[in-house]
Amino acid sequence: MNFLAGQFALPWVWGANGLWLAMLLLSARRVVWRALPAQAVSAWCGACVVLMGFTLAKAGLQPGLSFHLLGATVFTLLAGPWLALLALSLVQLVLVAAELMDPLAIGLNVLLSYVPAVLLTTAALHWARRRLAPNLFVYVFVNAFLAGAASLLLAAATGLLALGLAGAYPADHLLGEVLPFYFLLAWSEAFTSGLVIAILIVYRPQWVATFDDRRYLVN
Repeated sequence: MNFLAGQFALPWVWGANGLWLAMLLLSARRVVWRALPAQAVSAWCGACVVLMGFTLAKAGLQPGLSFHLLGATVFTLLAGPWLALLALSLVQLVLVAAELMDPLAIGLNVLLSYVPAVLLTTAALHWARRRLAPNLFVYVFVNAFLAGAASLLLAAATGLLALGLAGAYPADHLLGEVLPFYFLLAWSEAFTSGLVIAILIVYRPQWVATFDDRRYLVN
């Protein structure tokens, strides 16, 4: 989505921006910068560029409602949740600098769209490690494909709920005419996430921070 600050009350807008800044500070402090390999940094930067393309390739006819791939699951699996949140925020800042997004709504966009997706992907990864067999199929299908679809649906539900509570659109319009499109988009998110992660772990497994050869390939 591409929320507009005018769709929400000012306390929501400034509260979201404050929480976003606090999240940025926490994420930056949790990353062990000196331990990051150069190849991981290169992959992180490349993924940021690709994500900007995903965000620009969007469709939507009404203010605050747009349809585009998130890429949050790929980022989370690629770099972990903290670097993922930093990367997703960086992409939003670049779009704001290019005057393609409302600068006052950056906190709303990150917190309502990307944070739920990153949290769900991280939770799914921890759950799969504890409960499911440590094999390649589980990692790609559950942690990338299914988590990608679920993360987009959760982000959509969070955003639509916020728009409904703010009174930006009637609830019946959001549920009947907007939400169904996200079910269709979720399959694209799932396919893209699964495909990208599958390719990376075959050709560049060292770029995927959450993938461990000893766990998924060595029995």
